[in-house]
Amino acid sequence: MNGNVVIVGGGIIGLSLGWYLARAGLTVQVVERGEAGRGASWVAGGMLAPHAESEPGEEALLPLLVEGLRRWPAFVDELEAATGMSVDYRRDGALLVALDQDDARKYRFWYEFLRELRQPVEWLSGYEVRKMEPYLSRSAVAAIWSPHDYHVNNQLVVLALKQAFTQAGGRLREHTPVEKVIVEGERVRGVLAGGERLEADIVVVAAGAWSSQLAGLPEDVCPPVRPVKGQVVILQMPAVEPVLQRVVWCVDAYLVPRSNGHLLVGATVEEVGFDPHLTAGGIYHLLRRAWELLPAVYELPIVEMLVGFRPTSRDDAPILGPTGVEGLVFATGHHRNGILLAPITAQTVSHYILSGELPDEIRPFTLDRFRR
Repeated sequence: MNGNVVIVGGGIIGLSLGWYLARAGLTVQVVERGEAGRGASWVAGGMLAPHAESEPGEEALLPLLVEGLRRWPAFVDELEAATGMSVDYRRDGALLVALDQDDARKYRFWYEFLRELRQPVEWLSGYEVRKMEPYLSRSAVAAIWSPHDYHVNNQLVVLALKQAFTQAGGRLREHTPVEKVIVEGERVRGVLAGGERLEADIVVVAAGAWSSQLAGLPEDVCPPVRPVKGQVVILQMPAVEPVLQRVVWCVDAYLVPRSNGHLLVGATVEEVGFDPHLTAGGIYHLLRRAWELLPAVYELPIVEMLVGFRPTSRDDAPILGPTGVEGLVFATGHHRNGILLAPITAQTVSHYILSGELPDEIRPFTLDRFRR
């Protein structure tokens, strides 16, 4: 297919999709209201954890998450080869740690749920947990061990994607808010961005939590996506002996170590709209839970504190593919799985745009499910 594509949104989803389409020979522009990659994609923890993050009620989403993880190694190889940049992809596994018997009962239920779904998880004693991570609190009584949940430095990924996209011939327009999606008759014609009309055969809405805010979308096509605020704290571990080697969760918080010595503590889950403020209560909650889990954080310097907005649909699953308006495509609503699902979203949505064929993996996740 030949044509012009405008992608609204320059997060990890928009950039990865833009990269795939640009290297396939299409003329692609990514239009971003701020600095590309600096929204939810920048604040995320970078967990690639379909097993640890699976919850009762989300069974229909699990196959997509597992397949999303399976596609990450090839995506990393392609991205690092294209840019010469490392994205700190790590296969260290993840621990879900119970700090008391109430937590243990909750996690044991979760463990049994995952085992019923044939997920590769193990149950560990407190002794076994502390043997794996010696600095964890002695209050740890048990844990779910998920050896096939990985993580990546999402900030390095978006920096690499910006380079890969532009190297492939894509045009990145930052600090250019989209005032309107232009729909005439039954098809999309482009967007009005920064006061300029950008003609397009295909418009992809990948604007994250702002996707439902775009003017010009027909009412029955507006995606049911809302912002769910998350605050995170980044600490600095000692360079000689990091206090944590792998991703560790407890109830209401998680800790993500990175190869540069940073330790990300996240994340609050707040239904407060687009409130951009760090709050004393939110940061206190995160640091208290981190200290209860890993007492050594008490001495660690704070590097940064950040706020992001998860793009969350009504059923917490992404909205992908056709919309009923010719040429208008969605790639949004990924909630907490935007990093994990970036490669499979880029591959399947680009396949749909290039061929007109909707891959089976994303067929259950079109806008039509909300109309039904």
